[in-house]
Amino acid sequence: MNLDEFRNLVVAIRGEIAKTVQGQDALIDMILISIFARGHCLLEGPPGTAKTLLARSVSAIMDLQYRRIQFTPDLMPSDVLGVNLFNFQTSQFHLTKGPVFTNILLADEINRAPPKTQSALLQAMNERMVTIDGTDYPLGLDFFVLATQNPIEQHGTYPLPEAQLDRFLFKLVIDFPDRETEIAILKRHADQPIQTKLNEVGIRPLVTSSILAEGRALIDSIHLDDSILTYIVDLVRATRSDPEILQGASTRAADALSAAVRVRAAFGGRQYGLPDDVQALMVPALRHRIILSPAAEIDGRTTEDVLRTILNRMDAPR
Repeated sequence: MNLDEFRNLVVAIRGEIAKTVQGQDALIDMILISIFARGHCLLEGPPGTAKTLLARSVSAIMDLQYRRIQFTPDLMPSDVLGVNLFNFQTSQFHLTKGPVFTNILLADEINRAPPKTQSALLQAMNERMVTIDGTDYPLGLDFFVLATQNPIEQHGTYPLPEAQLDRFLFKLVIDFPDRETEIAILKRHADQPIQTKLNEVGIRPLVTSSILAEGRALIDSIHLDDSILTYIVDLVRATRSDPEILQGASTRAADALSAAVRVRAAFGGRQYGLPDDVQALMVPALRHRIILSPAAEIDGRTTEDVLRTILNRMDAPR
């Protein structure tokens, strides 16, 4: 696969997803960047903003195994991973695999489950493997988590722990659509359930496992100059010394951001990354990885405000 073929594939994917999701072009691009960068993606927004529809639409264009978990307060880790059950006929234990054994996992409203259940995904997201009763089970290179969550101030939610947030490449914030888009949505989707909408519009699965592997191999060939890598590291390190930040971003964050920069460069038909790529991706890649200081919160500062301040005061490479 060359750059032109990759760009044509991305354009075709955008067109398919646009059959069901309107007014979210930037979000769609960020999710695609996350997929090709081997990252996971967290969508946050109030109920009723098409988070699940967007996730389902993305899965529909992937010719890969897909499963969904509706996270609830009574969900147990074994409901996610699976459990060994004793078979009295064979006198042996048999693993009943949970929904995590798939290629694309939609973790719907992930922060509705308690921390014990949320942590069931820690190993899967980091190592693409789960350990059950001392035995390791690989999930495959295509394993991808697309999680949705309601804002943490919503009733009945549990904030995700920092270790799990750090495993998401991006946290994308979904807001209500503008007036014209909302009217168009009502005209197009009135009184139709999500599955009906996906079936009726006929989204074509364009991305197979082999195409995904070819695309990722192309991404790995994208060149990042030492000045770009230094720029990424300096931005991440700046979050650790900023007085408005209590806890800064990790080395994993810098590595993930560099992978995303390569994908964005390929989206633009370039064989090299630019400072513009870093600047466009820094906030969604780091907003969930930092904790503001109490003083910054009292002043009404947001993580986005603080990150943009760091970005503005850091000189970009020429």
